[in-house]
Amino acid sequence: MRILISACLLGLCCRYDGGEKACGAALRLGERHTLIPVCPEQLGGLPTPRTPCERKGDKVVSAEGEDRTAAYQLGARQAEKLYDMLGCACAVLKARSPMCGSGAVYDGSFNRTLVPGNGVLAERLIARGVPVWSEENLPDSL
Repeated sequence: MRILISACLLGLCCRYDGGEKACGAALRLGERHTLIPVCPEQLGGLPTPRTPCERKGDKVVSAEGEDRTAAYQLGARQAEKLYDMLGCACAVLKARSPMCGSGAVYDGSFNRTLVPGNGVLAERLIARGVPVWSEENLPDSL
């Protein structure tokens, strides 16, 4: 099976701070599946490193107050195209990210307050019925 996966979970340095969040469980998926790494923020034209962003309602804002919604929407559309072109069956995306988070994201106050919701890419995929997991809730059957 092909799985779209947040590149930072595979140890690629593409997070907002220039770092990575390598996850053993995510890396082990590569033993049984074909992993398609993606950094939707980069696909949306944002640099690495970049100013941290959070979801604030339907918008994505930077810690400096800049509206980054357009870049996040572009990156999500591009990642979704890769998902379709490469025949992916599901996605494993970084928890709590304003792009990739599923179930809970930071609220835009930049004080680490979580609210129910999804990142821009996760929201698009979930709306299509795509199974989306984070590194924190990978099913044993995957």
